[in-house]
Amino acid sequence: MAAVHTTIAGLSFEAVAIKPPSHPTYDLEGIIKLALAEDAGGRGDVTSMATIPFDMEVEAHFLAKDDGIIAGIVLAEMVFQEVDPSLKVKWSRKDGDYVQKGLQFGKVYGRAHSIVVAERIALNFMQRMSGIATLTKAMADAAHPAYILETRKTAPGLRLVDKWAVLIGGGRNHRLGLFDMVLIKDNHISIAGGISNALRSVDRYLEQENLQMEVEVETRTHEEVKEVLQYASQTKTSLTRIMLDNMVVPLPNGDVDVSMLKEAVELINGKFETEASGNVTFETVHKIGQTGVTYISRICHCFLWHHTGAMSLQAGTEVENYMPHNDLCGFQCSNQGFLVVFSKNGALTHSVKALDISLKIDTELALEVGRRTKRA
Repeated sequence: MAAVHTTIAGLSFEAVAIKPPSHPTYDLEGIIKLALAEDAGGRGDVTSMATIPFDMEVEAHFLAKDDGIIAGIVLAEMVFQEVDPSLKVKWSRKDGDYVQKGLQFGKVYGRAHSIVVAERIALNFMQRMSGIATLTKAMADAAHPAYILETRKTAPGLRLVDKWAVLIGGGRNHRLGLFDMVLIKDNHISIAGGISNALRSVDRYLEQENLQMEVEVETRTHEEVKEVLQYASQTKTSLTRIMLDNMVVPLPNGDVDVSMLKEAVELINGKFETEASGNVTFETVHKIGQTGVTYISRICHCFLWHHTGAMSLQAGTEVENYMPHNDLCGFQCSNQGFLVVFSKNGALTHSVKALDISLKIDTELALEVGRRTKRA
């Protein structure tokens, strides 16, 4: 599979303000093709083929129906280009921009059939990414001066898409996978026979393989933090970050006690980056961020992936004074024309409402067999 830094669907990521994470094997174009193929099912859009003339052209507008951070603009354009390279897409905003309800921030012009085929997939990506980006922005602002990280706990197949949305929202990426960072967690520590043994094995492996990469180790108590610091003081190590897991203690009143976390950060005293993990919520993240910890993670597992408010997306078209072919089924042919409405609600709506966007087809610009309608 092609790496994402290549030119895809006529777009070069070199010109993109917020680029997707660079992954050696992730095929973003392949994900788009898979999504379109999944929708088409080998037969295609039977409703559009039955109701929309092949050569009718329209202009459709992207409309923000709520306030939030727009994400997925570049990916949506890739979808339209994959479906029909002749489609023309223009944007007045870019990924990461804040939009207010009522703002028209983009448009696509071309064959109506192509636009309708592409719109659901394009808006699904934008729905998910904008939800993640909007919540990431809120969490990142609350966590300052600490940085928000996501994790590998993403939807299978959509990892790079999800992590891209985090970057657009102002967060930072944790490791992309198992290949780009050493993360020594409790299972590794248990099998290796302790933290010091695990660190020693990692240092030996990286030296033998001539690899240079970040190394993080998980700790759960002050005693484990002290053991890590003692090992590092006696041995040349590749260790770069210490995870402080579940050192944020929930209280019966709904608040949290961060004293254990703060003391651990003070023990480390800037020798390594620190990462707080566990019991992170929107209500607690600000307090955690004030402890001096470098990063706050697992927030995506709790919020950014599973509790992201989805956008309610719809696409509508009203065609007046157009006489369909007589062999079209399910529509009344008359001088009054007919109405075709595509209405879809947000696919996933959980505990956090993120953003509402619509793609509205402007029938005043519709063309039928190269001839404008009366309204145009």
